[in-house]
Amino acid sequence: MTKAKIGLIGLGTMGAALALNIAEKGFPIAVWNRTTEVTRRFHAQAGALADRVVPTESLAELVAAIAPPRAIVLMVPAGPAVDDQIAALAPLLGPEDLVIDAGNANFHDTDRRAAAGLPMRFLGMGVSGGEEGARHGPAIMGGGARADWDRIAPVMEAIAARAEDGTPCAAWMGEAGAGHFVKTVHNGIEYADMQMIAEVYGLMRDGLGMPAAAIGETFAAWNRGTLKSYLVEISAAVAAASDPLTGAPMLDVILDAAGQKGTGRWTAIEAQHLAAPIPVIEAAVAARNVSARLDERRAGEARFGAGPQALELALPELEAALIAGKILCYAQGFAMIEASGRAFGWRLDLPGIARVWRAGCIIRSAMLNDMASALAEDPSRNLVLAPFFAERLQAAIPALRRVVAQGVLHGHALPALGAGLGWFDLMRTGRGTANMIQAQRDFFGAHGFDRLDGQDNHHGPWAMAG
Repeated sequence: MTKAKIGLIGLGTMGAALALNIAEKGFPIAVWNRTTEVTRRFHAQAGALADRVVPTESLAELVAAIAPPRAIVLMVPAGPAVDDQIAALAPLLGPEDLVIDAGNANFHDTDRRAAAGLPMRFLGMGVSGGEEGARHGPAIMGGGARADWDRIAPVMEAIAARAEDGTPCAAWMGEAGAGHFVKTVHNGIEYADMQMIAEVYGLMRDGLGMPAAAIGETFAAWNRGTLKSYLVEISAAVAAASDPLTGAPMLDVILDAAGQKGTGRWTAIEAQHLAAPIPVIEAAVAARNVSARLDERRAGEARFGAGPQALELALPELEAALIAGKILCYAQGFAMIEASGRAFGWRLDLPGIARVWRAGCIIRSAMLNDMASALAEDPSRNLVLAPFFAERLQAAIPALRRVVAQGVLHGHALPALGAGLGWFDLMRTGRGTANMIQAQRDFFGAHGFDRLDGQDNHHGPWAMAG
């Protein structure tokens, strides 16, 4: 029998979809799952692709089925399960064999594994796009030794999504945990993008009294313009959908408590370590946490009265506000990635990352083409200062300011849109108010401060008075 080109462990939803994608692109693949019946059922249901799938019932059989030097993709839950799987494979693999963790790993775990002196090669790989992306074309972010990525790049580029120009959305991000780090920031931006869309949905529903079907039509119209993106597209679809049980709008029967797997929280935590401000993402993570506190929110409504009230805003204002929020959010995310490159010594290609995100992943958006161009001009410059986006912000910020102001005045919770506006105003203020903070720090802790006249590490007169 012809040896498999690659192996895959873990035939859950994502693993099964990715295995079929690899087989469909012409690469024979050996698969193994801890539960043998799952492996057998997967092979039986592979249809016309079954002849490119080699089902195995032990790790030794899996390894034997792959042509050396072997490459094995792990699609198992992040955390200890990955370490356990690596430990189980270690006695069976040689020093040139390659294990690829393609799960939602914390990049610190990937860094640790890469530095652990494993008896095989190791890559961490971020994969975005959900089940549909895994099956028909995800965005892929590789991290580890460049030579190891180059070995598997033909397979990964073949299965990846394609941008409109035909470029595969798969690339090497950098050493060690760089791929999983970039995927983490992707997920943080995803949280923020979803939250801002939800806030605008709330303004239409509670502020303008629009029914779900009309909201769906509005999102669909926006998706034909500057906001063209996967998340706006699916927001139109879910707003237009009806509940098959009651016939009511689907959104009107869904509990308003959002789940999360923690990757957005990781983004917020790492941003604090990097001193990289990402307030839109942090607000989105906080909003998800608050959404789960149903009893407290209901008690708050009973004590203080229902929040959202009717208001007057035009739909073009809401569209412009969402455009501004999206630019601000992505600018924060790319600035965080740029900061991580300096902190961790990664050679991150920011325009390349924007190009990888153009298709396949959850945050794919028409804006990413222009972001890639702006980042190529100057990767160290914040996106809000790139001429293309500065002009669009100048046009859209007045609408964002009015939307946030009217929303707050009428009791609408707009944490992400408000955080974006607050960050923008900080970024455009040449002389802010941190001089007061520096004076306070010097007063109670003698931390010193720099003066406008150039004197460094100065102390105020309160120190002499003491």
